[in-house]
Amino acid sequence: MRRLDGQVAIVTGGGTGIGRETAKLLAAEGARVVIAGRRKPPLDEVVGEIERAGGDAAARHADVSNVDEAAALGQWTRETYGRVDVLVNNAGHSSLNRTAFVEHDEWLRVVDVNLNGIYALTRAVLPVMMEQGGGTIVTVASLAALRPGLISGAAYGAAKAAARNFMQFVLTTLRDRGIRATTIVPAEVDTPILDKRPHPPDTGARATMMQAEDVAQAIVFCVTLPPRAVIEEIVMSPTVARDASAEIATARRLGEAQAHRGQRRKA
Repeated sequence: MRRLDGQVAIVTGGGTGIGRETAKLLAAEGARVVIAGRRKPPLDEVVGEIERAGGDAAARHADVSNVDEAAALGQWTRETYGRVDVLVNNAGHSSLNRTAFVEHDEWLRVVDVNLNGIYALTRAVLPVMMEQGGGTIVTVASLAALRPGLISGAAYGAAKAAARNFMQFVLTTLRDRGIRATTIVPAEVDTPILDKRPHPPDTGARATMMQAEDVAQAIVFCVTLPPRAVIEEIVMSPTVARDASAEIATARRLGEAQAHRGQRRKA
């Protein structure tokens, strides 16, 4: 018997990167996986991969920055499968302006994806998990939650820190109901989100980073432990540190220039 036979899992941001690899590993362990994201074609590709490997998966369009869509995803999963055993909050978004001068609309978008969506989806699945007598919630945060800076940006680091705090709250207050809440805190991972940085890292820089499957394996480790044990937090980083000074300089220069342009428009 596989370790997750009979269980149902939701993975957000499941079309690419960490979410994609996590969905495939969870399905290989026997879970029925609901793969959610904003773009349907990549989700369908992952479902196809899982089904060809003999697994069970479904694709659901959901923009978790919209709290109603996030809540609806949890409700649909419960109504369709009758249970929710695992939730992986993986969807992420960062602002182009990485400085403290980030515009308010950019700030709100980052907070909506990285914090409010996690709150809404977690809130949607907690009742069924408590009725079942247990469940595991894993949130992929970022090392930016612990070490903020211009690589990740002001908004992203703040939102990830808040999401980490929320997971700690869920575990502290609901562990006696069988709820496990884990935060994965990775440093740089070679995923498509890097392409949206002000100064995208080159091939050489990416070669030093962790890969999506590294984080996915950590997630699966957390959810397949016996219910009597919980991993509260895992901090992950590349073995070899790299020089990111050029990227930091670009983020500072472009962010401050954007802020100055915005001030001139308002003047």
